[in-house]
Amino acid sequence: MQTNLYDKPLIVCSTSPMTGFFRDGTCRVSFDDQGSHSVCAIMTDEFLEFSKSRGNDLSTPMPNYGFKGLKAGDKWCLCALRWKEAYEAGCAPKIDGHATSNQAIKFIPKEILLKFSVN
Repeated sequence: MQTNLYDKPLIVCSTSPMTGFFRDGTCRVSFDDQGSHSVCAIMTDEFLEFSKSRGNDLSTPMPNYGFKGLKAGDKWCLCALRWKEAYEAGCAPKIDGHATSNQAIKFIPKEILLKFSVN
């Protein structure tokens, strides 16, 4: 069982939209998840534009994949390094620390993540 930033059981990030590497709503990771989709981020327009500018358009719907596109306020399991890149660019979104996997601290210092946690 993976834990969150508070060393408690990892909770669901979002099921609407459905997120996570395993598309089970959680930001749990495995060896197969090379991107470490471990950060439960709360989308902002600023971050969505940033991600799009980096070649990962999360806001445009892709019906052929059942993806409606993300909007501000949606929660989404982000790759830890994408969140870190946004942090370094000054546009990192807030996170849900209870739904962010403790595995994210392999890439981002825990104290930084906790500063962005809304809970």
